[in-house]
Amino acid sequence: MHLPVLPLLLTAGAVTAMPAVPRAEGKTVVSNIQVGPRPFYLVDNMSESPLKQKLASCSEKPIEKAPAFSISHRGAPLQFPEHSRQGMLAGARMGAGIIECDVAFTKDRELVCRHSQCDLHTTTNILMIPELAAKCSKPFTPATASQPASAQCCTSDITLAEFKSLCAKMDSSNAAATTPQEYQYGGPAWRTELYDTCAEPMEHNEYIELIDSLGLQLSPELKTPAVAMPFQGSYTQEMYAQQLIDDYKRHGIDPGRVWPQSFLQADILYWIDNEPSFGRQAIYLDERVDTKDGYQAAVDSLPELAKRGVKIMAPPIFALLNATADGEIVPSEYAVAAKDAGLDLFTWSLERSGPLQQAAKTSEYYVQSVASAISKDGDLYRIVDALARKVGVRGIFSDWPATVTYYANCMGFN
Repeated sequence: MHLPVLPLLLTAGAVTAMPAVPRAEGKTVVSNIQVGPRPFYLVDNMSESPLKQKLASCSEKPIEKAPAFSISHRGAPLQFPEHSRQGMLAGARMGAGIIECDVAFTKDRELVCRHSQCDLHTTTNILMIPELAAKCSKPFTPATASQPASAQCCTSDITLAEFKSLCAKMDSSNAAATTPQEYQYGGPAWRTELYDTCAEPMEHNEYIELIDSLGLQLSPELKTPAVAMPFQGSYTQEMYAQQLIDDYKRHGIDPGRVWPQSFLQADILYWIDNEPSFGRQAIYLDERVDTKDGYQAAVDSLPELAKRGVKIMAPPIFALLNATADGEIVPSEYAVAAKDAGLDLFTWSLERSGPLQQAAKTSEYYVQSVASAISKDGDLYRIVDALARKVGVRGIFSDWPATVTYYANCMGFN
């Protein structure tokens, strides 16, 4: 039986070739890349199509190189505590060519990997350590008949040494909790606690050393502070942005291996103006698209941003895709406008929506624009394929990098 030939040759509108990236010499590169069963489950779950045939044909194809198209989002938080050493190693083993560290600062102005400056109460065991829990901005308050349980613990509440004494855990909380112990867990059922055994939180310098030792690329995100700046009266936003870059300089990391990110336009422009070797790969994370008016304003601003020196935009997945009446997934107005302006695109975050049948029914954040075109988990690869071949994104941040690694290896995005 002869299968139809799949027309998957990249066109001018498809993925932009990644530039040659300086390789770290003398590093222990992950050569035995493992994607596990999930990509195969997703392919098996797909409806019959040329794309399914192509992906299925790669089931025994060795993965010899970690593609930069596959980006580890916070490590591997689908199953591992986010921003933990264990999660980052899992992301690397799954073939992510770029590993992310969201960067926040501590009370003593040291940089650490944490998704939000004020998420320690849900991502670590800080509430279980009385002497540290006492330092939280807002102490644990038990649930009542009228109010959910709450707390707020920030990296800026504690020192680096105190931060390093914590255990990273799966991001979760229990709104009905009446004790700190009860508050620890309550995440969605489709995540696991199997690897939640006191994972090691990472400081920024440790992250640089680890990812450099693996010969991979690095993508730090300068998190928008949750406290008033200047912090402690003298630590400015510019100092914070410069400190991040200085860490890479001190470790001798080639700027070509670093993809700094921020949601703040001022941070991106600061790097472009003051650290151009790093600024040319700065990724402007665009959440303006979250509202209808903001989306249009973002689209209209793209040509001016390009003129100002911005090279890369990264909106969430939904902002780059639309669904047609017949269920096709196509590029959005934003995606077309970005390409017309000469901008490269990254996007976030795959594997964060849970089972797609449920996500489609609720128009979950990341898939809201294509909810009418998806109905089962296998449709995740239709989303990836549309982002890769129709939109032409250069990289996809994923909570489970194996999914993107398998696709990239099959399609030759190495």
